[in-house]
Amino acid sequence: MKTLIILNDPPYGTERSYNGLRLARAMSKNDPEAAITVFLMADAVLCAKAGQTTPNGYYNIERMLKGVLRAGKEVLLCGTCMDARGLTEAEMTAGARRSTMDELVAATSAADKVLTF
Repeated sequence: MKTLIILNDPPYGTERSYNGLRLARAMSKNDPEAAITVFLMADAVLCAKAGQTTPNGYYNIERMLKGVLRAGKEVLLCGTCMDARGLTEAEMTAGARRSTMDELVAATSAADKVLTF
């Protein structure tokens, strides 16, 4: 089964991106062969910003995203959203890659399930 998870919220301040990544990680653990794509758009592109530092005991979105990538899942970033926030590919977590609306359309068409957070 192919699942597309679309995140819209910033990495901190709400827990929507946190919960979306928790789900992606749990799905990966329960079904390692599952095809999962996480698409970050709007303020969620900041989830992939490299070098995040959080207080001890507080979740770290960058580490969570790296866990999704280590599981072999795809993480795509809305290029327009990156540009609007002045983010460059060099600032992003390794493995997450700049994408386009056309690629989101293709991922949505190919997905059996689309979940948004």
